[in-house]
Amino acid sequence: MKWRDPERVTTVLLCELVLGGLARAQYAPAKPPLMPEKTEQNVEAPCLQPSGLVGWEDYRGPLQKVVGTFARKLERKSAHLPRYKAGVMLCSLELNDKFALFVQDTFDPVSFLGAGFNAGIGQAGNQDPTFGQGAAGYGKRFGAEFVGQTSTRFFTEFAYPAIFAEDPRYYRLGRGSNGKRLLHAMEHSFIAHRDHGRHIFNSSEWLGTTSGVLVNSQLHPGNERGFGPVAQQVGYSVLTDMGFDVLREFWPEIARKFKMPFRDRTEPSPPR
Repeated sequence: MKWRDPERVTTVLLCELVLGGLARAQYAPAKPPLMPEKTEQNVEAPCLQPSGLVGWEDYRGPLQKVVGTFARKLERKSAHLPRYKAGVMLCSLELNDKFALFVQDTFDPVSFLGAGFNAGIGQAGNQDPTFGQGAAGYGKRFGAEFVGQTSTRFFTEFAYPAIFAEDPRYYRLGRGSNGKRLLHAMEHSFIAHRDHGRHIFNSSEWLGTTSGVLVNSQLHPGNERGFGPVAQQVGYSVLTDMGFDVLREFWPEIARKFKMPFRDRTEPSPPR
């Protein structure tokens, strides 16, 4: 048996290795390209649900039901900023929540009382003489007043807040000097909270009030028409809303001053 040439054997083996490696490289599946590192996603900050509304059962004292009913309407449009919770804000109102706010505020007993009171003032001053006097005149004034107030609430609490993504509630400051809190309450007529916490011009207040005044003028055919009376009524309505915002800001102190329990220490609901 003859021995093979060692050099020849080595050469043949090297050729087989090289050719086999090329073949495997040709049919091997390509490696997937390296994926870039994931960037940090913009996760929305958690929000807190506001605490429940106060009611007449939360008060222990004289005129319990009257005070509780009035406070409930006042607190319905108030929002308490969460304290000692960095990076956490109150949950904004969804579209259905804004509509629910409008419905609840419209059929609140205080709303009917307010319409009746304003109708009585109009009856005493014989405003819009076309309505006449007596029970029939008062009924017409009451109906017109209630429809006018309802239309204003619809525009300021639902329609324009939905269009401009505004939160129709008043955000109580609740801390700082009285002057700072007073200024905060007064500026709400010009600066509102946008959904998710940003600030925006309070278009709902001015456009909603103007729309409500225009609708109300159609309900009173005997009232004076023109730009002047409408502008005067809009200014009066905005000042009235500003006064209620001031009352909302200082209502906890007023309630404690008269020794009425006030649900201000209740923590908001957990984040959603």
